[in-house]
Parts: sequence; structure tokens; C-alpha cells
Amino acid sequence: PESSGKTTMTLSVIAEAQKAGATCAFVDAEHALDPDYAGKLGVNVDDLLVSQPDTGEQALEITDMLVRSNAVDVIIVDSVAALVPKAEIEGEMGDAHVGLQARLMSQALR
Repeated sequence: PESSGKTTMTLSVIAEAQKAGATCAFVDAEHALDPDYAGKLGVNVDDLLVSQPDTGEQALEITDMLVRSNAVDVIIVDSVAALVPKAEIEGEMGDAHVGLQARLMSQALR
């Protein structure tokens, strides 16, 4: 649900992981990461890998690359609800986009 503390919780996880020496990545699909707020929660923003993808597909490609690199200990995608398929972004207003996000998530979880 919106405004339920998901981002705050994930930033707290990152802060604790960084304290333990972990390398962390934040895939900001919402384009809403506030570095000042993250810093107040204990996140070392200078050491945080941040990506702000334009499409859901791009976010998932970045996440896949990070996982396969074995160079990152914690990966946060904020948030799954903001992963908008490219076809929906490029489509015309009013076009039917039924099931596009579901298909995107299905492919990502294989």
C-alpha cells in the first residue's frame, strides 16, 4: 500500500547492511529517492549505487546485471508497482495495456 513505510524500511535495511560492510544498490523505479532522508536514516549515500530506470524492463535488466555481477550484497527495487512496461510508456493515451505489468513480472521472476 502507498505510504506504508516500504521505502523507509528498505533504506533502514541498507543502512544496517552498509554498517556491516555490504555493498548496496537501490533501483529507484519511482524516481523518488530523497538522499537527505536516506542519510538521516543512516544510509551512506555516497557509497550507495543508485539507478533510476526509465522503464520496467530497464529496471529488471539492471537488477539482473547486478545479481549476475556478484558485486552487490543488497539490491532494493523501489517499487514493483512503479515498474511500468515500455509499451505502456510509449503507447497512446487510452490504449489497452491489459496484463503488460503482469507479464513483465512473470518474465522477471523466471
